[in-house]
Amino acid sequence: MPRRDFDPASVTPDGRAPAKARLFTPDGDQPWRGHVHGEAIGGECTVLTYGNDTVGMGPKLHMHPYDETFVVVAGRARFFVGDQVIEAEAGDVVFGPKGLPHRFENLGPGRLQTIDIHHSPRWLQVDL
Repeated sequence: MPRRDFDPASVTPDGRAPAKARLFTPDGDQPWRGHVHGEAIGGECTVLTYGNDTVGMGPKLHMHPYDETFVVVAGRARFFVGDQVIEAEAGDVVFGPKGLPHRFENLGPGRLQTIDIHHSPRWLQVDL
């Protein structure tokens, strides 16, 4: 059955042009492989990519003034979001509400690779 979640006539284009930006180079070996601010491409979300091959390694505890969505592309991770611990693997999506301290780590074996979607046109962060 085809989807029809809204009436196309109710949406008016706002004049923004389609855009492209480079998020990462496939041969990069640093954990933080790149980011694209939403404002650079006319969007409302900033996209980051993170990956590492070391079990237990991950970003430091930090927080944002907006929500963040994590997409686990490869491997397994343990997310610490507020007082909850969430284990996720390739294909899973984890949501981190704004204002909650969070971090994640590679559970192994092998590479952890994520796409991190910051619900803001600009990446804003406070390391704790």
